[in-house]
Amino acid sequence: MRILVTNDDGINAPGLIVLEGIAKALAGPDGEVWTIAPAFEQSGVAHCINYTKPTLITELSPRRYMIEGSPADCILCALYDPMKDHRPDLILSGVNRGNNAAENTLYSGTIGAAIEGALQGVLSIALSQFYGPANRELDDPFEAAVHHGADVCRRILAQKPNNANGYGVFWNVNFPPVAAKDVKGIRSAAQGRRPGVNFSTIPHDAPNGRRFLWIAGGNQQIAPAAGTDAAVNLEGYISVTPMRADLTAHDTFADLSDLDT
Repeated sequence: MRILVTNDDGINAPGLIVLEGIAKALAGPDGEVWTIAPAFEQSGVAHCINYTKPTLITELSPRRYMIEGSPADCILCALYDPMKDHRPDLILSGVNRGNNAAENTLYSGTIGAAIEGALQGVLSIALSQFYGPANRELDDPFEAAVHHGADVCRRILAQKPNNANGYGVFWNVNFPPVAAKDVKGIRSAAQGRRPGVNFSTIPHDAPNGRRFLWIAGGNQQIAPAAGTDAAVNLEGYISVTPMRADLTAHDTFADLSDLDT
């Protein structure tokens, strides 16, 4: 297999090293792993692209590049420049430091790369490592992803998703906040919504009188509805969520008949 690896934590992030190991295990001895990742951290940029200015691409070593842009930019640059003659069979994005489950999914640059991959017709998987009290102080907080990542990806590769509506399926994987030995298994799970959890701002007044706002996240240890992604993660399971970029609320059409003329 030819595999493209990217992330939103930056080219030097420890989770990217974990993902490169997973990719090498999947690619096999005759495969190729290409790494094309942002020069700087791009957490929270979602599916944004560098649309109004050029994107600098730097080759660091064979099949390893650094992009001054977003994770989605990395996918576009890879597919239309260094990999244009030999597209990847698979795109892996991550392993993110922190979960991209529930409402976090909508903000995630890790997910943004997988969205762009799916829009470009390449099978794409986003992988994230949930943090919590049981794994935060481990020698390797990514332990669950290291030990279980390749197996989960192989299981996903065996699936045959329905891409009939034109928006290809991509996959969102979250590893639970536990040690590798305590992972209970894998659960397919819908995207959840943590009750009462939203991003917010924390104000700070600088000595020069200027006012700054820090963006703050909510409590990640609150579980959404039973059986959804973050809920099964907090129970010790790896969550696998099939997704599409189609944002249409299909379930509401039956209630909109009075709008049609």
